[in-house]
Amino acid sequence: MELASFLIDFILHVDKHLAEFVQAYGTWVYALLFLIVFVETGLVVMPFLPGDSLLFMVGALAGTGAMSLPVSMVVLLLAAVLGDQLNYTIGRFIGPKVFQWENSRWFNRKAFDSAHAFYEKHGGITIILARFMPFIRTFAPFVAGVAEMNRATFTAFNVIGALIWVLGLTTVGYLFGNIPLVQQHLSKIIWALILVPGLIALFGAWKAGRQNKTAE
Repeated sequence: MELASFLIDFILHVDKHLAEFVQAYGTWVYALLFLIVFVETGLVVMPFLPGDSLLFMVGALAGTGAMSLPVSMVVLLLAAVLGDQLNYTIGRFIGPKVFQWENSRWFNRKAFDSAHAFYEKHGGITIILARFMPFIRTFAPFVAGVAEMNRATFTAFNVIGALIWVLGLTTVGYLFGNIPLVQQHLSKIIWALILVPGLIALFGAWKAGRQNKTAE
């Protein structure tokens, strides 16, 4: 229960916690960044970690000189690419058996079904689009593995998506994260980074699911 409370607080106040970690541990923050992004993208049991807001805040902190933007980008890119590769490999190994799994503490069946419906509609481009969609981002590479997408094709989409996601959001944070108006409404921006992409992903998955039922 305490872990869940901490995770929720970390997600909603990632700016405060990240700045505190930099002050307390210095360059160890890059290891923390790698771990968070790698776990979020690499393990289907951790789809709730703060990917988008984290990248934005990393850019904002880099804009103050507290962190190195180039080093942060390289670390985050490696974590994003390697995490998706691990997730794809797990999905490829498990295969169709996953469709028999029920919702549980460690497996979000609804999130998996949403990602699968999204993948069925958009194909390989899902790997790129999903980078900006919480929950779908974690399950998309897993679904690609279950669907036995060619690894070379998956890797190409994986790298392109990671580049757009990491470089895009950290750059936006670097350029705009320290503007006074942005700082005043930072909590609202973090909420928007969490909720808006998620709602778009859910709507897209719902629409894809309805179209599949109609086709049947």
